[in-house]
Amino acid sequence: MIELPVLTEERVKKPSWLKVKLPTGENYRRVRQLVDENKLHTICESGNCPNMGECWGEGTATFMILGNTCTRSCSFCAVATGRNSEYDRDEPIRVANAIKLMKVKHAVLTSVNRDELPDKGANVWAETIRKVKEYCPSTTMETLIPDFMSKWDLLYQVIDEKPEVVSHNMETVKRLYRKVRPQAKYERSLEQIQKTKERGRRTKSGVMLGLGETQEEVLEVMTDLVNYGCDVITLGQYLQPTKMHLAVERFVTPDEFDFYKTEGQKMGFKFVESGPLVRSSYHAERHI
Repeated sequence: MIELPVLTEERVKKPSWLKVKLPTGENYRRVRQLVDENKLHTICESGNCPNMGECWGEGTATFMILGNTCTRSCSFCAVATGRNSEYDRDEPIRVANAIKLMKVKHAVLTSVNRDELPDKGANVWAETIRKVKEYCPSTTMETLIPDFMSKWDLLYQVIDEKPEVVSHNMETVKRLYRKVRPQAKYERSLEQIQKTKERGRRTKSGVMLGLGETQEEVLEVMTDLVNYGCDVITLGQYLQPTKMHLAVERFVTPDEFDFYKTEGQKMGFKFVESGPLVRSSYHAERHI
């Protein structure tokens, strides 16, 4: 075990290890242009990701399908909540074409929740995977998918298209689920990971730290993930996107993230990405 620092007002100020460079460079501008020209959404922008400059500068982006408005109101997420008017059946082609133009070797796709749709967006998900494979046969893929509200036939419709990695984020520890993810269920997310693994896919999940969880609770969710068949885990620092969202309770130190990485390796995860700036899709190509 590692001793946690005492919380103080001074401690809650953003520390030096969370500073990032402003996005610049030719690659960044090229990705920016492709995203705009193809009228695409990225979680990099919608989620206020601190690594956008680095990833876009390397020519990679995480595409968000099914619109830019989510039916859920998670208290940590910067994506807008509401009824989504978008249901663009041409989106799979536009996403696949952008990935082809970017010459991406490993593509990451995610989506908003579309709980109002009968298929929860599964048809667009499946078609997007198919089109990426058609346009970019040498590109590997990670899909960060919603829970489809336990409609497992919809889950299978998506993962049976065989993306190389299927990710579904736990986001936080069990005790904080009602506060952080009011429309999600801890056990449902674990069951989804289990069913994905049973279907023969490489599984992945992510957890945010700094929302008031204890070290024991972090180790508990990590243990649960291993027991339910999760291969890859990412752990990163939660950052408050706006004043309307949950406040940061504590900034977790790099030493603590190193501790969780070591513990995760001991537990049997095949890959552990753990650090203050780590996000679900950060260095995703390493998880293949």
